[in-house]
Amino acid sequence: MTTDAAPLRALPPPKPVRRRLALQSVLIHAALIAASLLMLYPILWMVSGSVRPADELFGTTSLIPSAVDVSSYVRGWTGLQVSFGRFFWNSLVISVFATLGNVVGCSLAAFAFARLRFAGRDFWFALMLGTLMLPYHVVLIPQYIMFLEMGWVNTALPLIVPKYLATDAFFIFLMVQFFRGIPRELDEAAIMDGCSPWRIYWRIMLPLSLPVLATAAIFSFIWTWDDFFGPLIYLNDIDTYTVQLGLRSFVDSTGASDWSSLFAMSNLSLIPVFLFFLFFQRLLIEGIATTGMKR
Repeated sequence: MTTDAAPLRALPPPKPVRRRLALQSVLIHAALIAASLLMLYPILWMVSGSVRPADELFGTTSLIPSAVDVSSYVRGWTGLQVSFGRFFWNSLVISVFATLGNVVGCSLAAFAFARLRFAGRDFWFALMLGTLMLPYHVVLIPQYIMFLEMGWVNTALPLIVPKYLATDAFFIFLMVQFFRGIPRELDEAAIMDGCSPWRIYWRIMLPLSLPVLATAAIFSFIWTWDDFFGPLIYLNDIDTYTVQLGLRSFVDSTGASDWSSLFAMSNLSLIPVFLFFLFFQRLLIEGIATTGMKR
């Protein structure tokens, strides 16, 4: 005759151990909160500076202004030759189309490197990775001359069209690592059903690669929105300025600078990036966590 053994239950830790663990948890969270506040201080100071009177703008490190004045937001939005909303629109158009180009172009190139067999594939992949070590300033002048001859200078085309040609090796490498983690049996089954490489890319790879595509889209949008050097080189008329060039317009090295308006518009320029990251942060974390891992 046999009897069933009673299930083992984990005993709670002794009371002194629980107290020590609780104290450690409190100290860790307090340190993390203090570090977060330290990192957020420049942003909080900029928000405070946008509503602070001009005479005490740089005279104190306090985050609490003596008086609240929101007129800097009105001056910043309407104080230049064109409305600041124009700069927002220009940046949004460039960022959206550049992001779309990066996702489409880099995913196609990554699919070719990860799934297709062609002559010199490893050589071209290594050459593509080598461009990561090539400074942007090395190719700046040849690119500018080429776009000048094509009549694209002072338009958004130099900032958008190259993205559709898979020029960002970082995103290609990221996607290649993710694509390699997708079982090849799916490709073989699709080929047996008569699927072409294009249909495999469109019907199988893209739906399974949503996390890495979202990761590339988020980084591409943020980097394009925050880009200052590219628009500075190719955009000349104020009607074509992006947000970053518009912010520079508030600082005049030869005259008075409107720092309050600069801070106010800088605060507004953070909102699109923050919202874009907020909506897609789950896919961003999943894409980074699974890239390069076999599933």
